[in-house]
Amino acid sequence: MKETPCFPIIENMKALVVGSGGREHAIAWALSNSPEIEEVICVPGNGGTAVEKKCRNLDMPLDNLEAAADAAIRELGGTAGNFAVIGPENPLAEGAADIFNAKGLPAVGPVKEAAQLEASKDTAKRFMKKYGVACAASETYTDMDSALKAVRESAGPLVVKADGLAAGKGVVVAGDRKTAEDAVRRFMDEGELGEAGKKLVLEEYLEGEEISILAAVSVTPRTIKSGEACIVPFVPARDHKRLLDGAEGPNTGGMGAIAPVPGIGVETLNRFTKEILEPTLEGFKAENFDYRGFIFFGLMLTKNGPKLLEYNVRLGDPETQAVLPLMDFDFAGMCKAITEGTLKSFSFKWKEGFICAPVAVSGGYPGEYKKHKLISVDNTAVEAAGGKVFIAGAALENGGLYTTGGRVLAGTAFGETPEKARQAAYKVLGGISFDGMFFRKDIGVPGAAVSKTMKGGKP
Repeated sequence: MKETPCFPIIENMKALVVGSGGREHAIAWALSNSPEIEEVICVPGNGGTAVEKKCRNLDMPLDNLEAAADAAIRELGGTAGNFAVIGPENPLAEGAADIFNAKGLPAVGPVKEAAQLEASKDTAKRFMKKYGVACAASETYTDMDSALKAVRESAGPLVVKADGLAAGKGVVVAGDRKTAEDAVRRFMDEGELGEAGKKLVLEEYLEGEEISILAAVSVTPRTIKSGEACIVPFVPARDHKRLLDGAEGPNTGGMGAIAPVPGIGVETLNRFTKEILEPTLEGFKAENFDYRGFIFFGLMLTKNGPKLLEYNVRLGDPETQAVLPLMDFDFAGMCKAITEGTLKSFSFKWKEGFICAPVAVSGGYPGEYKKHKLISVDNTAVEAAGGKVFIAGAALENGGLYTTGGRVLAGTAFGETPEKARQAAYKVLGGISFDGMFFRKDIGVPGAAVSKTMKGGKP
């Protein structure tokens, strides 16, 4: 694969953040804390990035990446010394990193070819199998009759995954045959997910607890040749996907996260490194990828060790809101090391303690919900709790902050123990209100991320 050029980065740089969610607010906040950063421009940003220090929004849609890149570069005042961090998966899958790199603005994000590890479940599974990454057994199907036949012949629970990007709606954990068959028909026959569901991956169900490990990646043909290619993992995090306390109710995009994950031992992390991270790196090198950005390892901790469920080719949400506040190093400096190919020698240091980040959502989410609800934030209460509010789905309008999405915000707070972090984080949410506001009350409680039942049957 042809390597796009590495670019020098100088002091007093400006950074571009592509995206509009809570992850992007957290990224913009982390960048703004760097003494090297003069300004952060967010495209399109949200109500949180609009008021973050050193940050401003460029209200421009991302449906035309070429035009968005040109406009952003003009706002940055050129490309010299600046860089872009691409937050969401869709722009990456559409080649946003390729476009920015070609225009001289180094992108923190993999090029389109590498981004297919998230854009296509089938591509990811073939990569895992090819390079010996520990993962669940699976098969891919392109016609409904073959998929239904496989469901009928299966011996146990199945996970039905749409091949393409489906905004978190393309995975069904089926405890019985009927649930799996219904998912196959909805995706492949009824077109519930459009083109994303025309190809399916049927995967064995793995029992255990899920964790997420985010990591920085700097792999290019040049660093492969020099021996500097690397993937550096961050502290483990745990997302809580189900809507209701006790991990019940429908799956969501994430109701909150805690980092690091209490009780994750050295042996588990060593097996992750040996059986998942290292084979992934070897695969990146063998494929001659140009991958300068982040990767998300979605893991299931089974009785037979950690198994990879999925790759995301960017930082996870809401895990980012829990992990980035634990960084005791310059986030912009790390981005600089990623793009320059010096990540292997970059010094990582993490704060001792925990971050809890429960998410507040609009009433009715993940189904239909009402928008444009005024958000009240008691900044005194937030500051008293030592917390930070990361906005996900809200916009400024006439001086007020109004809801625009299902997941509205995360209230994060630090604590020396998981319980102290939890108590502080819920004090943060106690200072926030909007009509229909809902949140889980057990984010970070041991066992709270594990459902006692699965859709359609027993665990």
